[in-house]
Order: sequence, then structure tokens, then C-alpha cells
Amino acid sequence: MSLFIRRWLLRFIFLAAFAAIIWYFVLPRIRPPLHEGERYGIDVSHHQGEVNWEAVAGDNITFAYIKATEGEDLVDPQFGRNWRLAGSAGLDRGAYHFFTACTSGATQAENFLRVAPPQEGVLSPAVDLELAGNCLNHPSASVVANELDVFLRLIEEAWQLPPLVYMSDEWEELFPTSDRLHHQMWRLNYPFRPSKEWQIWQLPPYVTIDGIDGRVDLDVMAQEK
Repeated sequence: MSLFIRRWLLRFIFLAAFAAIIWYFVLPRIRPPLHEGERYGIDVSHHQGEVNWEAVAGDNITFAYIKATEGEDLVDPQFGRNWRLAGSAGLDRGAYHFFTACTSGATQAENFLRVAPPQEGVLSPAVDLELAGNCLNHPSASVVANELDVFLRLIEEAWQLPPLVYMSDEWEELFPTSDRLHHQMWRLNYPFRPSKEWQIWQLPPYVTIDGIDGRVDLDVMAQEK
């Protein structure tokens, strides 16, 4: 191997090691600066395992959205524990439902309201609209839109609060939704703040938070109006 090649190989190894250090040790601890009235939170499901909520609260996290249900009958196995202990640790809590494009909105609303009935002193309920993990043989966009409208209406009637809406770009491309809705939005964007109006800004799951094994979504909540 020539000296020239060895030098370039050493440079490549050095840069790769440097990038790995940044990715695994630096980026997970970086948080975007907050504007006036904003605060940090997270969103979790059973994928985060058993969360130590006291440690989470001690890491400057003040709110959490917790997965309650999915589709017509799935209940997140960690919801009850997460809801109880997050509240005990002093975090503001909100429950969210993963909406399935292949199931009626009314049935999904029943599932969510059975597990997360209206409760005072908590955050607005939320609905998660994304294709990852959703059904494949879905009906037409118009049918999905109608079922989503039913779901949102039933949740709002029960809670007397308009649900917060999380929507992936892939969902919006397949089921154009955002122009029809008049709900506060929970938007994913990185590394810059979303250009469209938002109530919650979610960053990709590269963040480490005390009390959680592995990485988790970091959220920023705007000042509540």
C-alpha cells in the first residue's frame, strides 16, 4: 500500500471516528434554544420501555404526550403506568391515538375514549397520522378523510377540546388533510423550526433523556394562547 493511500485511509478513519463521536455523544444532548413561553417535552409509547419519570422531570422536561391507543382495539401496554407516573412526577400529560386508515373513525374514537376519557387539568388529546406502521390496503382518500372527521368530532365532543393533530409528510401526500383541518398542529421538522404554524414542534428521535433507555422524540411546545 502506497504512502499516499495510507494517509488518505488514516484521514478517513479519523473523520469516521469523529463523526461517530458527534452522532452518539454530542447530538443526543443538543436541544434547540427556546423562545419566550416555550418548553421541552417528549412523546412516548411502549417502545421506550419502563420510563423513570422522576429522572425525566429532572432533565428539564415538563410535558409528555403518551400513546394510549391504536386503531379499533389496541391499547398501549405502558399507557396506564406512563400516565400515572408522569403525573406523579409533575409533568403535564396528554394522551394520543394512532389513527388507522382502514378502520372506522367512530370505532377508533370509542377505543380512545374508553382508555383516555375526558379529564380536567391535562393537555388536549392528540391524533397521530402517519403511514409508518399503518395498514396497507387502505380505502380511498375521501373515505379516510370522512372517517378522520368522525373521529375528531367525537373526541372534541367528549373532551370539549379540539384534538391536536400530528401528521407526517407521507400521510399528507397520500391523504391530503391539512388544508381541511382547523386544529392546532404538531409538526416534525429538523433542524430548523417549522415554517408553518405549530403548537408543538417535534425533532427526530436522536435525543437522549435521563430516565429513558435509548433515544426518544424531543418536543417543543409553543406558548399556549
